[in-house]
Amino acid sequence: MKVIKNKNMNKLEDFFFNSIIIEEKNGKFSQNIKKKKNSELPAGDLLIKVQYSSLNYKDALSFSGNKGVTKYYPHTPGIDAMGIIESSRTEKFKPGDKVLVTGFDLGMNTPGGFGEYISVSKDWATFLPDDLRPRDSMVLGTAGITAGLCINSLQDKHTIKDQKAIVTGATGGVGCIAIKLLAKLGANVTAITGKEDSKEFLYSIGSNEVILRNEFLESVRKPMGKGRWDIAVDVVGGEILSGLIASMSYGGTITCCGLVASPEFDTTVFPFILRGISLIGIDSGEAPIHEKTKIWEKFAVEWKLDNLDSLHRVVDMEDMMNEIKKILNGKQVGRIVLKHN
Repeated sequence: MKVIKNKNMNKLEDFFFNSIIIEEKNGKFSQNIKKKKNSELPAGDLLIKVQYSSLNYKDALSFSGNKGVTKYYPHTPGIDAMGIIESSRTEKFKPGDKVLVTGFDLGMNTPGGFGEYISVSKDWATFLPDDLRPRDSMVLGTAGITAGLCINSLQDKHTIKDQKAIVTGATGGVGCIAIKLLAKLGANVTAITGKEDSKEFLYSIGSNEVILRNEFLESVRKPMGKGRWDIAVDVVGGEILSGLIASMSYGGTITCCGLVASPEFDTTVFPFILRGISLIGIDSGEAPIHEKTKIWEKFAVEWKLDNLDSLHRVVDMEDMMNEIKKILNGKQVGRIVLKHN
């Protein structure tokens, strides 16, 4: 869609663009693709024409009317966006620059990447690294930033090569990217999943062992069992996290970044004081932009992942509506990338 610019670069003539819009009426929510006017976007330093976005569980919650994620409707989800700057009110970014925006309030209460345009603060954006393809950046997206922050924290305490690693929620976005990255760095990776038909996929992306969720839970001895793993990425919480805490080797480290199963878990102090294990919380949404930039740069060079095509499918807005329903029902495998025309 062509944008008409005034002589003043910071002012644009009115134009319309497509968005997935969730509306609330009498406590019920409806989801449709509609035209939106640029003047309806919030005031921001940057107007960005979005090329790609991606699907995250938080988007699905916003889509379904979860007031813990999005307080006010109508709203456009999409916590990830890669796009080209159309207009800028800051010297740091100029029209034509390719940028990435992930997390902060994007897609929560600020219209997000499921629309063809976003308007955001300059403090939310970072440049797309030269060695990272635009589409690949959204195969990674918030999931990749989260996985990257987890592995970065693990590297602060461990040499990843030859470590026994375990990843929960393995078929989800964070899980599958964490597996590929840990495998690239030389770890021996075990994947935990509740999807029996996903074993072949998990082996194909770098897992050395796949354990079904129920089998893992049945094998756990609490408050402490045999120390089996050195490092862990947990996106599930609940019973699985309790089981991991009881199963880590001496000096082991767990990075905790999700609560798909439950925000609550049960443990004792024994694994912490008798085995010296560490539990590290990871947040990618509000992580400072310089930390996100560091992770993007690593994915572009040092952590560059091969064959990202095997991790994702590209969809349009219409198909994205169906994919959101899948992720809400726990049927999603890998990453879903939204491509705007």
